[in-house]
Amino acid sequence: MPRESFHSNVRRPDGLAFYCRDCAAQRSETSRRKRGVQPRKRSAEPVPVGSQWCPDCDTIKPLIDFARTTAKASGYHSYCLTCHTARGVESKIRLNGGTREYHLRRRYGIGQADFDEMLWRQFGRCAICRAPDPQHVDHDHRTGAVRGILCFNCNGGLGQFRDNQDYLAGAIEYLKGTTWQRTLIHPGVYRITSSMRERPPSRSS
Repeated sequence: MPRESFHSNVRRPDGLAFYCRDCAAQRSETSRRKRGVQPRKRSAEPVPVGSQWCPDCDTIKPLIDFARTTAKASGYHSYCLTCHTARGVESKIRLNGGTREYHLRRRYGIGQADFDEMLWRQFGRCAICRAPDPQHVDHDHRTGAVRGILCFNCNGGLGQFRDNQDYLAGAIEYLKGTTWQRTLIHPGVYRITSSMRERPPSRSS
């Protein structure tokens, strides 16, 4: 048989595989059947250029509906975006009991039970502003240690200030010196005052 009928094998003297391509494929399929592996699904219709067949939903879709990957020769995942996402969710539920549990353990090293206990210790409120039902885990970005449960605004605020106590203290002093205060001078009449008198209040005040 011609050399083109064999796969390459650098470990053999002639640089070719012992079995030809067809025989190697047949032996591989026989081995899969013995191990209980189901036959590989194939599209019943020809797949046009610029498209790919998804074995889960058995649909031919344009390549834009498939995520890119360098692990495949085609440059695209085998499953379309919808099926790929569904498979990921199923795996997280099967291995971790849910996507929330997976996220907590992967990102913070805690489970839902740990989250619930921390929130219970905070009386079900944000550790900073005391807003009810916070859902965000706050952690030290240097050590990764979990510090508490915060609401969306407080968690984002700490991140914007980069956990710097000097910046936060400066923000407090800034607000004290620039926030306009309403002072009652007569029933129903208020005077708006600020330490920065040259700056008029904004239209939204």
